Amino acid sequence: MIKACDLKKTSVVDIDGTPHCIESISQQAPTARGGNTLYKVRFRNVSTKAKVDKTFHGDDVLQETTYETTEVQYLYQNGDRYAFMDLESYEQFELVKDDVEECLPFLIEDMEGITALTSGGKVLALNMPDVVELEIVECPPAMKGASATSRNKPATLTTGLIVLVPEYIEQGEIVKVDTRERKYLSRA
Repeated sequence: MIKACDLKKTSVVDIDGTPHCIESISQQAPTARGGNTLYKVRFRNVSTKAKVDKTFHGDDVLQETTYETTEVQYLYQNGDRYAFMDLESYEQFELVKDDVEECLPFLIEDMEGITALTSGGKVLALNMPDVVELEIVECPPAMKGASATSRNKPATLTTGLIVLVPEYIEQGEIVKVDTRERKYLSRA
């Protein structure tokens, strides 16, 4: 059992007898006196991939499902299938595009640090590392004589993800990107 206030993105809970992974959590604190903090949670059904939105009070209790975590490495893409390898047993497995859709903007070949949530030998979900390093393949050049104020420009990364970067960043540089918010953090 886990309280709603203790939920994390890595939690897997049982809703109506089916495991659901947490996609996002947001807190809302009512301004009225005596108002309890509300937790708005978006779940994804592990088997059907359907999204479920629910709101909880901080002391509401949810049933956690039992699962194991293993480190995996992304190997390659073959059509709409993506190959991964378990770094403990060196067994390879494939997932279809729908199973890894949230991870696609960050996946590059031979990437490590990915965590797979498994239950009964079946992969429930993949969790990306909080920060990944990606190369900029396309961005407009910096303006000569630009002001000292910070301005941003769009940059396309090797995976196709577009993020806003400071104006002084150039094509070919490696940058750190937050996978939770899909934002530029810093140079690598």
